[in-house]
Amino acid sequence: MHPLSYFRAIVIGLFQGVTELFPVSSLGHSVLIAALLGWTSLVKAQSSESFFLAFLVALHVGTAFALFVYFWRDWFEIIGDLLRSIAQRRIVSPAARLGMLLIVATIPAGLIGVVFEHTLRTIFAKPFAAAAFLTVNGLILLGGERLRRRSRTRALASAHPQHENPEPGRRIESLTYTEAIFVGVAQVGALFAGISRSGITMVAGLLRGLDHEDAARFAFLLATPIIAAAGVYKIPDLMGHLGDGVRMQSLVGAAFAAVSAYVSTRFLVRFFRSQTLWPFGIYCLIAGVACMIRFG
Repeated sequence: MHPLSYFRAIVIGLFQGVTELFPVSSLGHSVLIAALLGWTSLVKAQSSESFFLAFLVALHVGTAFALFVYFWRDWFEIIGDLLRSIAQRRIVSPAARLGMLLIVATIPAGLIGVVFEHTLRTIFAKPFAAAAFLTVNGLILLGGERLRRRSRTRALASAHPQHENPEPGRRIESLTYTEAIFVGVAQVGALFAGISRSGITMVAGLLRGLDHEDAARFAFLLATPIIAAAGVYKIPDLMGHLGDGVRMQSLVGAAFAAVSAYVSTRFLVRFFRSQTLWPFGIYCLIAGVACMIRFG
């Protein structure tokens, strides 16, 4: 029997779709869940050139597809206005500027990911390391919220003498290209199993003055081309010998990943209109420490 059964493909696909968008690390959870369920063959397969990497290609494509579907209106406007901006040789709208920010922010993680992704996965895609980085992820989320609260307190203290409140948060389009690079560089942390791409991107956005809703939207828009590129870049793995025996499981897993990613995105976009990263930070600390004890 192949170690990647349809049942395992469905379970991992569901968790991939959820944890890729929730700020809790999809890669870290794929390692830890397989280990906790006793799927040792899958744990070992994640840190080497194997069928599991081919399987992850399909999951990434499924997740990216769900993001494109949810944000299709945004992408339609962004791409259309970017093409008009190129034709007119000037930024023609806020959507076009957002597109330029997304391009600039994508470059650091894309370049570094191509060079170091395999090495970091081989070294750190192990249960104890994933648990340790999940704990670090919790500290990043909680630390980001703490720093944001301090900056907001200082802003309120220096507000207008009549106690007029400062603006609740910057718009995404107001970010500078340097700030976009800062957000993009922060994403590099997601190459370590246990560090969340969406979480660390949101923290970077919050530290640049975005509110939680816009920080989440920017994180999800930014994740879309990166996740899609990661999948497309490694499609030859799925089509080649590494995909032998797992292509149908990969298709099923991708479908479940797409559904769970779409539902997760809908939930989180609404959640961050009024809530913060605190619950996720606390969860990561508790789960990370518990798993470190379990696998230590």
